[in-house]
Amino acid sequence: MNYPQFDNTRRGQQLQAFNRLLDIMDELREKCPWDRKQTIESLRHLTIEETYELSDAILRQDMQEIKKEIGDLMLHMVFYAKIASEKNTFDIADVLNSLCEKLIFRHPHIYGDTTANTEEEVKKNWEQLKLKEGNKSVLGGVPASLPALVKAMRIQEKARGAGFDWDDKSQVWEKVQEELNEFKTEFNVEDTATIDREKAVGEFGDLLFSLINFARFIDINPEEALEKTNLKFIDRFQYLETEAAKNGRKLQDMTLEEMDFYWNEAKKR
Repeated sequence: MNYPQFDNTRRGQQLQAFNRLLDIMDELREKCPWDRKQTIESLRHLTIEETYELSDAILRQDMQEIKKEIGDLMLHMVFYAKIASEKNTFDIADVLNSLCEKLIFRHPHIYGDTTANTEEEVKKNWEQLKLKEGNKSVLGGVPASLPALVKAMRIQEKARGAGFDWDDKSQVWEKVQEELNEFKTEFNVEDTATIDREKAVGEFGDLLFSLINFARFIDINPEEALEKTNLKFIDRFQYLETEAAKNGRKLQDMTLEEMDFYWNEAKKR
């Protein structure tokens, strides 16, 4: 079905659907023992789980599953606002109006007289406006609980928005090579017992950070790239397990060369 952006009929249906969700949330909160028991704190880990489920659906490009997971997250947002309204702190209208005001404020090139003709200009304006809102640091908006790989990417993006970045990708690749050589020279030794583990962790972190930086310069999302590799490995390994079992073999009884036979078969599929 085609959904034109400014179809008044469809907009009315969207508002009706959202109002229906609010009515259902009110009723569940009043009548369902489980929903009645929930708090903002108890929902937190469930929201994180739902976010990862949406991420998985996006990687699989499963639009029906994406729709379902968006719905689950939407429920959580309404749930949080409902609990807050019971505490007389805010409700869903406050949430949405606050969001609208923030979007208008941070898009002066749309709603004001600022000019921003490129994505980079928009990002720079965005970070400068966040500082005006009271953030003490450009990096202050990076959540402490983000997974390290995603956090590194966000740190680099925000630093770039403030103008702190390499000029071109060749400089970044030189940094990758430098970090790789340092790590190899320092820690690629026969006697691993002599390795300074704390120093090794630091150097390996530097190497990963520089690789993420290079990925950003060539427009690759490192989190997405790594997760696709994870899924590819899982698929091939499970093929190896299945084919070996068909021939009455157990992986723990097979040599690496024997396992490689099935692995290469998996790669050819």
